[in-house]
Amino acid sequence: MPKINDFNFSGKKAIIRVDFNVPLNEKFEVTDDTRIKAALPTIKKVIEDGGAAIVMSHLGRPKGKVNPDFSLKHIVGHFSKLLGKEVKFASDCVGPEAEEKAAALKPGEVLLLENLRFHPEEEGKPAIPEGASEEEIKALKAEMKEKQKVFAQNLAKLADVYVNDAFGTAHRAHASTALIAEYFDADSKMFGFLIDSEVSSLDKVLKSPDRPFTAIMGGAKVSSKITIIENLLDKVDNLILGGGMIYTFIKSRGGKIGNSLCEDEYLDLARSIEKKAKEKGVNIYLATDVLAADAFSEDANTRIMPADQIEDGWMGLDVGPDTIKALKEVIENSSTILWNGPLGVFEMDKFATGTKEIGKAIVKATEKGAFSLVGGGDSVAAVNKFGLADGVSYISTAGGALLEYLEGKELPGIKAIRG
Repeated sequence: MPKINDFNFSGKKAIIRVDFNVPLNEKFEVTDDTRIKAALPTIKKVIEDGGAAIVMSHLGRPKGKVNPDFSLKHIVGHFSKLLGKEVKFASDCVGPEAEEKAAALKPGEVLLLENLRFHPEEEGKPAIPEGASEEEIKALKAEMKEKQKVFAQNLAKLADVYVNDAFGTAHRAHASTALIAEYFDADSKMFGFLIDSEVSSLDKVLKSPDRPFTAIMGGAKVSSKITIIENLLDKVDNLILGGGMIYTFIKSRGGKIGNSLCEDEYLDLARSIEKKAKEKGVNIYLATDVLAADAFSEDANTRIMPADQIEDGWMGLDVGPDTIKALKEVIENSSTILWNGPLGVFEMDKFATGTKEIGKAIVKATEKGAFSLVGGGDSVAAVNKFGLADGVSYISTAGGALLEYLEGKELPGIKAIRG
């Protein structure tokens, strides 16, 4: 597998899978172009080498049907402006027009294909009629599998080289992320700069961390983070748990949690996670004190309470000062840090202190030489809100793909290139 930096695209046509699933307003104007900007280094590398770039993406969820609201033609102007050159557009991603425009593409030119998801073959989900028998469903799935291969082949024949730079969709076994790679030999398929940096940063954390390695897992529910927590128990030295999920653990220890969020069906699991951690020599850190409120509101009355003695009618919405002090010490003495999920309801300023202080501790550790990776929508929003983004080593913008990678799953879009 070649590295994009070492590859010369001169005279070659590269089909690049990007993630241009960007928000549009009612005038179909791009309101956040972060994802487009993230793909520019890869596209520029291709055209600056003297190659031609054929760019493909999905936008929204058109469910396999053509829907003008989800047309990628809406972003051509914005994309051209960011790239600093005119981007051509094909009103389909396969078929005669796409083939003609791709064939006519000259070195240094860029062609954007229409939304991949206008074709059901991209996602590979057949339309199953109501009341279909098991045999009929099986036949429809087999038929779609064959159609998906043909679709991937038709995309592949537009170019000489395949570049996947859409980490956000790497966990999907879609035609443009996994199947297409089969139609390129090992020397003609690679990751773009964005995926390359995501994967190497995640591997640095998960496969070869400098020790001590501390993971901070926050969020509302234990249920959404179980597999990640279980996978991390084999890798980390310290596991800090935060957010609403801690009250399930505190209750499982026999603590009083008042009206705090709790998943009673996961109490046994919380106990077993703590037992496993002890067996593996992993230190688990939970809040010892919390900022409790009498309502889920910015205007609520608040009090600091012991985390396991929250009074009835009150709920924990942030970690308390003693907890912050203890956690900062753990983080600032770590060499590798992974942060996924806030420690409190940071969207409300009244309950943002814990998340903000933990973010500042991560920055401090990074300044001392630690490698820090922040991932997941809420954590990224938190570091941006508190102006800490420049102080961490790497920010992962992927959603589901990041979570599945943290769970230890092999992502189809990564496997397709790595083999």
